[in-house]
Amino acid sequence: MLRFATRRLGFVVLTIVLSSMIIFAATQILPGDVATMVLGRFASEEAKTNLRHELGLDRPLVVQYGSWLGNFVQGDWGDSISTRTEIRPLVFERLKNSAVLAAVAFLFYVPVGIVLGLIAALRRNSWIDQTISVGSLAFIGLPEFVSAVILITIFSIELGWLPSQSAIDPGTSWVTAFPKLILPAITVALTSLAYIVRMTRSSTVDVLQTDYVRTATLKGLPPYRVLFTHVLRNSLLPTITVVAIGVGWLMGGLIITESVFNYSGIGRLLLFAVQRRDVPLIQATALLIVLIYGVSNLIADVLYAVLNPRIRYN
Repeated sequence: MLRFATRRLGFVVLTIVLSSMIIFAATQILPGDVATMVLGRFASEEAKTNLRHELGLDRPLVVQYGSWLGNFVQGDWGDSISTRTEIRPLVFERLKNSAVLAAVAFLFYVPVGIVLGLIAALRRNSWIDQTISVGSLAFIGLPEFVSAVILITIFSIELGWLPSQSAIDPGTSWVTAFPKLILPAITVALTSLAYIVRMTRSSTVDVLQTDYVRTATLKGLPPYRVLFTHVLRNSLLPTITVVAIGVGWLMGGLIITESVFNYSGIGRLLLFAVQRRDVPLIQATALLIVLIYGVSNLIADVLYAVLNPRIRYN
């Protein structure tokens, strides 16, 4: 297990390094000029040249990349070009906001998705199974902005139960902020919910047809014991991987949802940085998202081995 975890950690580090190269290269080919974006179109060439020198943009690309990645690892993420503030506190503040939204969505779609998947598997080929399967397919193909508009129209405009905006002032208590998180959390959860449902159903159906489950049933074990002791331990293994991937997506793929609901999270911060060509902010935010995604998958692999002792990693 230790050897496997070490090898997987090495893959995560390699992924982060390769992703950092891609992120750095992508920021170099963005349209527009950083100096022009900061100083304006009518700034003199001398002022633009001085700013490029101040930001280190006149150095060779290899030197820029090495300096940026080295400083990032040491915790020095530089200053935002557009806001003139330190990047690391700004990113972590927005990351905390996105983590809260992701946690609410996670606590909704994971239990509900597993339960619906189990029901569909235990009642396979029935009208209940058909209803759950068709509904999950509909959610998979529904874009987040469409789901957000539908939810806002029903629960905010028509019924007036929940606020349509999720802008939360700093220092707001959890009780006051929670109602503003419900609609964006449901919007984020709908797509992931569908994947959890379908993966849980598929894997549970396969496990129910195995010989050891049939043997346990023929021995007269109670159905709940067969389900919780023999079925769930193995049928939830593929679901864990989907959940881990979903964690990375929840933290980094919230741009649309946060924009629609005016929520100050890391996805909206990344969009803000791209719109203003704030290269240091783009680089730091994107690489942090990659890091979260890699760590979540590493945790999923370790849990996969823990839940299934038959799996041996050499």
